[in-house]
Amino acid sequence: MKRRTRRSLPASLTAGALLAVCVLVAVAVIQRLTGNRPWLDYRAVAAAVHNAHWTDLVPALISGAVALVGLVLLWAALLPGKRRILPLTGDPDSGADTVGYRSALRAAAAEVDGVERARLSTGSRKVKVRVKTARTRTDGLTDAVRTAVESRLDHIAPARRPAVSVRVRATREGS
Repeated sequence: MKRRTRRSLPASLTAGALLAVCVLVAVAVIQRLTGNRPWLDYRAVAAAVHNAHWTDLVPALISGAVALVGLVLLWAALLPGKRRILPLTGDPDSGADTVGYRSALRAAAAEVDGVERARLSTGSRKVKVRVKTARTRTDGLTDAVRTAVESRLDHIAPARRPAVSVRVRATREGS
């Protein structure tokens, strides 16, 4: 199971543009049916479009803008979204929320004795842990953090086991 984010922004933009066009056309039709002068005069729009040439600046800019918006929306629809559910070993329908997964690994790193602050970034193949400590000697802290994070990974059991890299930085007093 690899549930991904929804494409709400491109869908909302497309729906908003289509709604605006539909409202404009509906208002013009209702005004024409009731005998009022419409906001959008069909004959004036048709005459302006008919008199425009592709070599003019305005049609070129409008068509370029429409093509650019279309390409951006197509690009946003074709790219996969961020994975929200991490597949686990065992049942193919089992998964863990990626936010909870990241929080659990960060908590495992932060629980190690001597760790002041732990930052973590996860990918499909690698987990990068950055640790700050107040210790002046950081001997063995890298291995302790790696062991704690790998132990938590054993407990979570993701379908693809990522490699763990740890970087320890000692904070300096007085700076």
